[in-house]
Amino acid sequence: MNFADLGLSDELLKSVEAAGYTVPTPIQAQAIPSVLMMRDIIGIAQTGTGKTAGFVLPMIDILAHGRRRARMPRSLILEPTRELAAQVAENFEKYGTNHDLKMALLIGGVQMGDQIKALDEGVDVLIATPGRLMDLFERGKILLTGCDLLVIDEADRMLDMGFIPDIETICTKLPAQRQTLLFSATMPPPIKKLADKFLSNPKSIEVSRAASTNADIVQFKIDVPARKKREALRYILQNDNVSTAIVFANRKTTVRELAKSLKSYGFSAGEIHGDMEQPARLAELALFKEGKINILCASDVAARGLDVKGVSHVINFDCPWHPDDYVHRVGRTGRAGAKGRAFTLIAPEDAEALDNVEKLTGAKLPAFDFGTVKPVETEPAVESAETEKPARKSRARSENTADAKPERKPRGGRQAKPKVEPEIELEPVVEPLLEAEVVARETVKPSEDSRPRRDRAPHKAPDRQSRPPRNDYEEPTEPGVWNGPVPEFLGVSAL
Repeated sequence: MNFADLGLSDELLKSVEAAGYTVPTPIQAQAIPSVLMMRDIIGIAQTGTGKTAGFVLPMIDILAHGRRRARMPRSLILEPTRELAAQVAENFEKYGTNHDLKMALLIGGVQMGDQIKALDEGVDVLIATPGRLMDLFERGKILLTGCDLLVIDEADRMLDMGFIPDIETICTKLPAQRQTLLFSATMPPPIKKLADKFLSNPKSIEVSRAASTNADIVQFKIDVPARKKREALRYILQNDNVSTAIVFANRKTTVRELAKSLKSYGFSAGEIHGDMEQPARLAELALFKEGKINILCASDVAARGLDVKGVSHVINFDCPWHPDDYVHRVGRTGRAGAKGRAFTLIAPEDAEALDNVEKLTGAKLPAFDFGTVKPVETEPAVESAETEKPARKSRARSENTADAKPERKPRGGRQAKPKVEPEIELEPVVEPLLEAEVVARETVKPSEDSRPRRDRAPHKAPDRQSRPPRNDYEEPTEPGVWNGPVPEFLGVSAL
């Protein structure tokens, strides 16, 4: 079977042939005829099987007939991330070269001015993330009443990112009579509930078991302590015939530190994560696609739907917290029938996450022998606390110098001055003093205060008369009798 057997127009077939594709993938072969028949579809396929072209190609033929109106897009494609939305836009540009279709991209991280201007001119295809679409809708800049075709891509990722309430709100603003296409790699219960609510008699297309990984990808796990993970990563990049690789980490800070660490070792590495501005993210992704960098350190923002040809390896520096993310991360390699290799570094604290991944995929990850790793020199760059610290050298002393202390080296490159024993010098001859002064010094006895403190006699506190105890009893005087001191003049008689 080829694309000509799927009922596509001649203009579209020329674009597909110019892009270098002749044989459709299983998801494309089943989805394209059903979409052209205007049926609702639930497509479940593992990542990397070409489901993006499965809805882009028939949409181009459907939208080729019709007229666009200002602020009323004719079709809507919802994507969970900006990168995935930009990739779908690239597919429309590639396959729609022979059609007069206008497209608009609504994503966050960029100014609204150009996006509002494109909407005012009228668009046939609107590719948007839910957050920016809801923002413009609440501002009154867009109307969804003329949208007859809705595509919800990577629905399980929408669930993980908390977009399901926004999607339900958007679906209520669309016409009731419309065609809805839902594509996902997995089908958790909330997505099944969403499909039952907003899809009408959909056709289910499943080309592989839910949550399964590509059979063309050889997967391994490496049991390694957390402090040895960077050493294991460098070993894989140097010894496993890596041409291009994506290194996934759970935290954005870990992504930044890994990129910095790999650059310090001479690897051509870049980074992409949610804290970066949208132009910087697109620039790093463009460098990776062009081959100017061959290692991309990424968070899960790059785990869904990114189609980069020739990715030979995927390395999970951290075992993903959500088992569904493992399927999407590994799916970045082994695309379009190519072979790929995937490694997951497992520390003791990752045991629970690994169990969840193996339970979801239904297969045990084989262990990779990491015992032949050669020690790697310490990194020249200053790293975070995750970097292993060099062991302290033992301060062993020789038998002959067991009691001798090691000689300290001078700081700052200063030359140590030789230690010289002080020489005994004779006191200089003092001129004789005047005889009167000599006599005065010999005869005058120094006072107690003029002598040094150590030569003084010990100071004795003056003796204090002891006071009678307060509880001593005294006889009271008789009333009218003087009990005080008697003056002397009372004893002198005037006679």
